[in-house]
Amino acid sequence: MSTTSIAFFSHGILSLLWWQVLLVTLVLTHVTIVSVTIYLHRCQAHRALDLHPIASHFFRFWIWMTTGVLTGPWAAIHRKHHAKCETAEDPHSPQIRGIWQVLLAGAELYRAELKNEETLRKFGHGMPDDWVERNLYSQYPNLGISLLMVIDVALFGVVGVSVWAVQMIWIPFWAGGVVNGVGHYLGYRNFGSADASTNFIPFGILIGGEELHNNHHAFATSAKLSSKWYEFDIGWMYICILSALRLAKVRKVAPTPHLIKGRMVLDDSTVQAILRNRYEVMARYARTAERAYRQELAHMAHISGFEKLRLMRDVRNTFRVVDLAQEDRGQRRVAEIFSRNQRLRTYVELQIDLAAMWERSNRSREQLLFQLQEWCHRAEHSGILALEEFSLRLRQYA
Repeated sequence: MSTTSIAFFSHGILSLLWWQVLLVTLVLTHVTIVSVTIYLHRCQAHRALDLHPIASHFFRFWIWMTTGVLTGPWAAIHRKHHAKCETAEDPHSPQIRGIWQVLLAGAELYRAELKNEETLRKFGHGMPDDWVERNLYSQYPNLGISLLMVIDVALFGVVGVSVWAVQMIWIPFWAGGVVNGVGHYLGYRNFGSADASTNFIPFGILIGGEELHNNHHAFATSAKLSSKWYEFDIGWMYICILSALRLAKVRKVAPTPHLIKGRMVLDDSTVQAILRNRYEVMARYARTAERAYRQELAHMAHISGFEKLRLMRDVRNTFRVVDLAQEDRGQRRVAEIFSRNQRLRTYVELQIDLAAMWERSNRSREQLLFQLQEWCHRAEHSGILALEEFSLRLRQYA
């Protein structure tokens, strides 16, 4: 074997140093996660944006070659996750299957659900069905990743096998394991969505913004996943760049509350505005209730400091979940305090009644307006200043 052949086999066409190979690998895997979050997740699964055919075909080809994932099955399984979240039918809920199984075996759970024809048929509507999809991607799902290995070895030499291996585990670990696992198990919640979804940072560069999982579950069809000023959705940054280049068109983002200062009249427009912003409304109410809880707890001399810390830790879930019947010992103790404290009991009762407004879709607009008027009347005559101020703010929604 000639010296030239040995050099080619060892270093490939590019002949890069080790740190250059590492940098290129991170760039390549970053393109993959961006393709998944923008194309597969936000565009195809949730229709939050439209992509120009050039961008759409690039993302679809890149995902096929770097992951072997097909658009239709992936979107169908993800849609089922939203429809059956935290139930026995959820393909990958750590609340049901355990955090370690989802974190370490997320890809296996995906492949298992891939065999469920009912899932693909029921949730896989509206997916690409052109000539390329039928005759290349669907026919040869493993051809892309095989070509990728050849390309990696040609570019980087023998170390290209390691580059290829990193590319193969990147999405199964970060998307299939971390997002689906940690994103429903550990972190903070901005919104009281009817699941266990959480936000966890600062992994945004590695996961493309998908770490803002609670925000996504609250507003599933939003192209933008960040909500607070300190949250950074790098996927949204790329969408804005594509939009500026006319390669993407955003269809929907999470609603932003519009308030008219000094407005006091409760009418149908108020009801509709509150319904559109219900997650923001409930999150704001939860923060108001949490502050009141901490203030009341601080004045309870019969409770030790350590116990107060434990109860303060439990309060967020108490007001975000509105479930005082949980078996958790901390939640039962919180419920006992509520039962002995009229002010805190009022907070909980009004929270449950406010949330009930949009839990029953068969109510007419007149019924919803009457219920809102009654709720505001109770809050404003509760003798609790924070509830009165909250009610007056509700009247400003428009």
